[in-house]
Amino acid sequence: MNMQDLMKELSIQTPSKIIMMVIDGLGGLPDPRTGDTELETARMPNLDALAAGGVCGLSYPVAPGITPGSGPGHLALFGYDPIECNIGRGVLEAVGIDVELGPGDIAARGNFCTIDAKGIITDRRAGRISTDKCAELCKLLDNMDIDGVRIKVYPVREHRFVVVFGGGGLEPDVSESDPSRVGVAPLEITALNPGSHIMAEVAMKFVAKARDVLTSQHPANMLLLRGFAKKPHFPTMQDLYKLNPLAIAVYPMYRGLARLVGMKVAATGTTLEDEFKTLQQNYKDYDFFFIHVKWTDTAGEDGDFSRKVKVLEQIDAAIPTLTALKPDVLVVTGDHSTPAMLKGHSWHPVPVLISAKYCRGDAVPNFSEIAFINGGLGRINATQIMPLAMANALKLTKFGA
Repeated sequence: MNMQDLMKELSIQTPSKIIMMVIDGLGGLPDPRTGDTELETARMPNLDALAAGGVCGLSYPVAPGITPGSGPGHLALFGYDPIECNIGRGVLEAVGIDVELGPGDIAARGNFCTIDAKGIITDRRAGRISTDKCAELCKLLDNMDIDGVRIKVYPVREHRFVVVFGGGGLEPDVSESDPSRVGVAPLEITALNPGSHIMAEVAMKFVAKARDVLTSQHPANMLLLRGFAKKPHFPTMQDLYKLNPLAIAVYPMYRGLARLVGMKVAATGTTLEDEFKTLQQNYKDYDFFFIHVKWTDTAGEDGDFSRKVKVLEQIDAAIPTLTALKPDVLVVTGDHSTPAMLKGHSWHPVPVLISAKYCRGDAVPNFSEIAFINGGLGRINATQIMPLAMANALKLTKFGA
């Protein structure tokens, strides 16, 4: 019996409510000037109080030393094995903006980027162009037909877009053109097995045509593709946990991920205040709430330590909105660490806090990486967070005689 089967067997429906707030890119590294991480620098009296009254620890989204993408990081938080249930980024982006994917479709996530006269990437995000500009550029690239493969291009947000390749004989096992760094040229897309050579050839022809179309569109004069994938099928959270779950997220990818595991996705605004208001409006109708907060990760990826600190303080100021609802279980954690020092995701374990009536408290005095090292949860796999939340909500029966 695997863990999913065990959850199906033990889970029960109850009126208790769970809130899981995922602060994207939560963990950090010390600023060399001060020796403090973003969490240690921020003034967070509300999160500190929750930490002092709950049980805390650190989690590994995938495994020690493995740097997770956002998809695996979130799947683990929902109790799915992130290795067995890996999802391509293109699918997440596509379903996040309600693009219907057919059984033969391949979706890829795209970034508009900036290249110089020598074809070297100078900005992977093209200055974070506006979403309106992204939509304008997507129209220039939409509805191509290459070797009998139809190509649709959809704007997502800012510099991000989705490309859907539709046609027979396509397999997603191809490499990515995004090198994940500046100062180098985009990579060639190649087949990773003999069955995916058609996809690789079509993708490279699309990239070449796109470069011609975008050449005068500075700063978005080129594109990068990654996360080629077909739509997978997983057991839903209703199946596994007998929950009625709601997702509240601004960014499309996280909305898409929630849909793939069976959550209903709420319409919400573009700010943290909008997300919390949406939670209040829907609180009586669901028993599990996934709230995604993106802006910490964005600041970390931009290498902006002080902005990440500011976002953390803004989150902390809004915490009373959550606690006023008196959830039976409140989980505060992240999908991965994004230290501003590294300007990207990292392998460092992620802080996790569980606040609930039946928690066995620990001696953690505040919400930070160093404090959580000594927390009562210790170091756990992120897949263990969901069973702990369910147990503290009294939604699991006894195992065995």
